[in-house]
Amino acid sequence: MSLKPEVKALLEAFANNPVPPLEQLPLEEARKGFEQSAKQMSRAEKQAKTADRKIKGFNGEIDIRIYTPQGAGESKLPAVVYYHGGGWVIGNIETHDALCHTFSNEAECIVVSVDYSLAPESKFPVAVEDSYLAAQWVFENAHELNIDENFIAVAGDSAGGNLAAVVSFLAVERQTPSIAYQMLFYPSTGFEYTPSYEKYGEGYYLTKSTMNWFREQYLNTPADTQNPLAAPMLIPDDVTAQLPPAFIMTAELDPLCDAGEHFAMKLNNAGVETEYVCVPGMLHGFLGMTEFLPDAKKSIRDAAKAFKNRSSLKPVE
Repeated sequence: MSLKPEVKALLEAFANNPVPPLEQLPLEEARKGFEQSAKQMSRAEKQAKTADRKIKGFNGEIDIRIYTPQGAGESKLPAVVYYHGGGWVIGNIETHDALCHTFSNEAECIVVSVDYSLAPESKFPVAVEDSYLAAQWVFENAHELNIDENFIAVAGDSAGGNLAAVVSFLAVERQTPSIAYQMLFYPSTGFEYTPSYEKYGEGYYLTKSTMNWFREQYLNTPADTQNPLAAPMLIPDDVTAQLPPAFIMTAELDPLCDAGEHFAMKLNNAGVETEYVCVPGMLHGFLGMTEFLPDAKKSIRDAAKAFKNRSSLKPVE
């Protein structure tokens, strides 16, 4: 396989980095290192207006950041509740600030980024419940935020994509809130070791070893791997048919590529309108590597276009 020059250069930089893998670092050091790296790898023209708030989570308050696109007037806007990636263990609002700024402006929507509780301090299902409560809060406060309550989506990358899918499931099970769309970027949807795990689990940024570490931090026991709130591939078929339309984007050189593709197939087979895109030659987390990978910027624009096309189908009341 021939790597794109920019991807090859990035992988060589990762390989030459003297910092040990995340799973070999003290937890706080791993989190700080990821945040510093994220800020170097992804920057944005911060044109969106932001406001930081605290809302009720499952075990106390959690932070959110609200992005309003440049030039927003009095008309209500569609919205995305966004869950950051980081294996449920690392990452925060700051690591995904550039992505949320860019998406808000490109998609002309309000983005609400959620700083859900992290493992291992908060084990499964705390992050799930935090994420669900944040989506519910956005619906309940749509009028104040100038959001069109007829089009509120959930979105996330990696572990955040997992949470977005699970929140869509819970919204059906609990009959509230009404989620219009789910956007999943290279999501974790199950705990099986698929062929893409074996093919790209070493030497392509995200490793099988790191994913195992994330799971150990997040889950309580191996039995949690069989819970659809942790593994949305296990959502019952009758509920799957009731899930919102989806946009799923994966990266070719990603251990989680199969996970996203299989979930897209599951949704399609259940009759859920689903757009699936696998971006060739890209790595896990590439949407956060815009300073080095031109395809990342294009893919964000593509996702924003998909969002605008979908939200335009819903009239604002």
